[in-house]
Amino acid sequence: MTNITPLNEPDISEAPELLAQEAEEVGAPRRSSLRPLLPTMTGWLAVGIGLVVLIIAFAVVGPWLVSDPTVIRDMGLTAPSSEHLLGTTQTGQDVLAQLAFATRGSLQIGILVGVLATALSVGFGIYGAYAGGVADEAFSLLSNVFLVIPGLLLVIVIAAFVPREARGWWTIAVVLAITSWAGSARVLRAQTLSVRGRDYVSASRVSGEPAWRVIAVEILPNLLPVIASQFVFAVIAAILSEAGLSFIGLGAANSWTLGTMLFYAQNGFALSLGAWWWFVPPGLMIALFGMGLSLINFSIDEVINPKLKNVRLHRRRARKIRRLEEAARA
Repeated sequence: MTNITPLNEPDISEAPELLAQEAEEVGAPRRSSLRPLLPTMTGWLAVGIGLVVLIIAFAVVGPWLVSDPTVIRDMGLTAPSSEHLLGTTQTGQDVLAQLAFATRGSLQIGILVGVLATALSVGFGIYGAYAGGVADEAFSLLSNVFLVIPGLLLVIVIAAFVPREARGWWTIAVVLAITSWAGSARVLRAQTLSVRGRDYVSASRVSGEPAWRVIAVEILPNLLPVIASQFVFAVIAAILSEAGLSFIGLGAANSWTLGTMLFYAQNGFALSLGAWWWFVPPGLMIALFGMGLSLINFSIDEVINPKLKNVRLHRRRARKIRRLEEAARA
């Protein structure tokens, strides 16, 4: 008896074409040279980008839409209402206004630390590994010293010696950047050592190209996914470290951050008084922003390690073939 395939139903004979299409996705050259450096759009990546964009938009636009967070009112510890969407503190200050300014302050510190720490790690890691010799040994020794010293303890000591009146958000950012670049520098040094011996890099050096051009044109583009991953990790670590410093009273003075909100909530006995609207929003904001950056970082890992991307593509291919087989049996 002849098998008749119903109209508009997929046939299992399409599987070889599907396999060829998936093989092209894995190994075929891309039209754009930047496409292999970008993570593949997935559901988790979309969620991460959405969370980060929404929080950044709230930090940028929010302070223009709320009242002054320092205004004291005669309505202490008021629960959320239509007048104050997130309630008030013990002194009647609006929690939503504090959250908007605190989110902006924490993001300023996180981004500045990410930029400074990434720049330091790129300078010490990539240039040292490319130059070799005394420069590499000196940079490696310096990074090893910073790795041996406990990071949190060093941050606490440095922040404690900075006068309180000079301890602004930018000062805290510089302190955090100085104490957080060494780990990334070691990773970039190892990656640079593996790239430095490749043929196209050797050809550029033999042809007389200056060192800065070899690094910028031949080496740096191959390390962009690693650098992006290190930047995202530095931003997350900076926001958490700043929150920890502020929670113990060593944070930025006269600046609103998510850590200072938690510090004031602790001093105001918000937990014992049941004022959840005072400490839950800043903690939740830190958690959501960290989750969004982590999801983005997981997607960047696929670019750094192609095996992760191939595993996901093979799983998707297996699901498609399974659906075709089920449709053919139906």
